[in-house]
Amino acid sequence: MICDMETGVCGEAGNEEMEIIDFNQPAKEINLYYVTDPICSHCWAIEPVLRRFVEQYGSYFNMHTVMGGLLEKWHDGPIDPANGIYKPAGVAGHWREVGEHARMPIDGSVMIDHPVQSSYPPSRVFKIIQKNHGDAIASDYLRRTREELFVFNQNISERSVMTEIVHTLGLEGEVIVDEAEQPIGQQLLHEDFALARSLGATGFPSIIMINADNKGVKIVGGRPLETYVDGLKKVLDAEGLQPKQQPALSSVLEKERLLFSKEIEVMYDVEQSDIASFVEKELSSKRYQAKEVLGEIYFTTTESKGE
Repeated sequence: MICDMETGVCGEAGNEEMEIIDFNQPAKEINLYYVTDPICSHCWAIEPVLRRFVEQYGSYFNMHTVMGGLLEKWHDGPIDPANGIYKPAGVAGHWREVGEHARMPIDGSVMIDHPVQSSYPPSRVFKIIQKNHGDAIASDYLRRTREELFVFNQNISERSVMTEIVHTLGLEGEVIVDEAEQPIGQQLLHEDFALARSLGATGFPSIIMINADNKGVKIVGGRPLETYVDGLKKVLDAEGLQPKQQPALSSVLEKERLLFSKEIEVMYDVEQSDIASFVEKELSSKRYQAKEVLGEIYFTTTESKGE
């Protein structure tokens, strides 16, 4: 018999009496650069796949998130003529199309009612958090920022919104936003811009993986999980990789605080029609709430926004 540490449920231990394990971790010789921007809708769209890739294959690489500078400011000329975007209001329809296609909901009405004027302010805050508190908390900030923008229609370039997001991370919002507005914020941002150029990143999202011989692959745009795994195999010059087991849903939701159905489906290979029963089986009903936005189900911890 065995008691499961994750669920607390006791039952039969299974037929396998002994398991050979290897605690030797592979040396991380690969650097992965994720070139992105807080207002990049296609970056929001790839979050389900990117999360699974990092969770299962992150032991093979060091990940670096790089700000690319999508929008310095609006001007009289076209911003993205290929998608018919000349003014902020033009973004809304494009964003909604991306959200519907990816099933990562995007409302977009903020760009009509109270548009983001520049992606640089939240990018500078990201860099200050990264410098002072590390990559993990900076990545949490980026995730919260995208939730506020795409789902909850908040203008993430406004000081008050940035401050509140930083507060939710347990950090001093005013202090960090103040520092981001100093020359150091723009200096760090320009360093990322230079790095993105040196990596040959010309679009968002871009994933660049480089090995110890300074050779690598560049993957532009949202791609299936298999594309990123194949890219990793190429830079490692390895046929077989050993992915980690997906973490328990309870631990992922506790860390992220908000997950969309699509994110859970991708992480655990669950059909959309089976998501409710899967979540009910994996989580205690006291630990989460199920909500709906733009026709998509999302799950939050009981203390999260979206209650």
